[in-house]
Amino acid sequence: MNRLSRTVTLDDASEPRVSDSTPAQRLENPYIKRGTPQFMRVTLALFSAGLATFVLLYCVQPILPVLSQQFGVSPAESSISLSLATGMMALGLLFTGPISDAVGRKSVMVTGLLLAALCTLLCTTMESWNGILVMRALTGLALSGVAAVGMTYLSEEIHPSMVAFSMGLYISGNSIGGMSGRLLTGVITDFSSWRVAVMAIGCFSLAAALMFWKILPPSRHFRPVALKPRTMLINFRLHWRDAGLPLLFVEGFLLMGSFVTLFNYIGYRLLSAPWFLSQAVVGLLSVVYLTGSWSSPKAGAMTARFGRGPVLLFFTSIMLTGLLLTAFNSLWFILVGMMLFAAGFFASHSVASGWIGPRARRAKGQASSLYLFCYYVGSSVAGTLGGVFWHNFGWAGVTCFIASMLVLALLVGWRLQKRQL
Repeated sequence: MNRLSRTVTLDDASEPRVSDSTPAQRLENPYIKRGTPQFMRVTLALFSAGLATFVLLYCVQPILPVLSQQFGVSPAESSISLSLATGMMALGLLFTGPISDAVGRKSVMVTGLLLAALCTLLCTTMESWNGILVMRALTGLALSGVAAVGMTYLSEEIHPSMVAFSMGLYISGNSIGGMSGRLLTGVITDFSSWRVAVMAIGCFSLAAALMFWKILPPSRHFRPVALKPRTMLINFRLHWRDAGLPLLFVEGFLLMGSFVTLFNYIGYRLLSAPWFLSQAVVGLLSVVYLTGSWSSPKAGAMTARFGRGPVLLFFTSIMLTGLLLTAFNSLWFILVGMMLFAAGFFASHSVASGWIGPRARRAKGQASSLYLFCYYVGSSVAGTLGGVFWHNFGWAGVTCFIASMLVLALLVGWRLQKRQL
């Protein structure tokens, strides 16, 4: 008889994990290993997906002051164009993860990328502020089909010894995407208009989506799960009753909330006295995102040596150090602070997101969705609240607001390490 073999292993918390697969399936469909052509295809495809996701999501961030001026809205209202996209993305993640558990990973990701690129192109045709917000909301909703599913695909298809490293490469695509979106949008807007800039972003992302569709190998370890509300509720309760997953969800909220708040309002600061930098120069400062393309795979490699908890605490501390440097009036201090902050964020996010797959006992797509739901809710809530602190207290208020979130993130990380989860 071809009976299902249930292999039980112990994680760091000494709780049993069950892997549902047969020896024949593992032999026939081996995990993808580093150095193989398939590994290169997966790496390039997921890198391009991460890049396109952050390009599309954050392309409006450097032009928030321009949108404020053109549509006559306040900085906090202007930031809604970003917060609404991340909020709708968070909402969509509650459904796209479970949908991918039922219908497959690649089809959900391809559909999401294509729709997000098309919505961004339509955004450039909108004449009213409400029209802009509607297109941004649809863009975020479409991108929810990419974020969590990409993480799940890697945890299923890549050899377990290489998952952390692959996750780091995937996150590095996010960092380069964030840099590219800010850089291109800021520079093109300064020399042309924000509509031309966003249209260029949409065309670039459409090309990335088509390449992703072409080169990503089909899933070989995916096992469909029935899409039933009762099953989803059971899995939802299981994830929140886990000893480590809720802490990781909170960590994602705090890390992303801190990151988006800083980069939402640093542009307003640098465009004003005493620097009066141009929109192009502010956009060029987004090269600090490149530090994340180094730090995220580095963090993945460090976890194998030092463990996830210590590495998470170290890079969160780097974020806090970078934030404090931006409080000085020296432009060089601010630039170095932004570099450290970006490097620390992408590395911390790489560690936390890479922790989800090994922690989840079942419905890994839903677990990744819940993490990213909290992650993007943090972007929406904190990113908008930061505008209140900027309006009332200036950069000092924004700094204190972000610092409070990072201190909480350190406490959560310390608790994760203490429990050795």
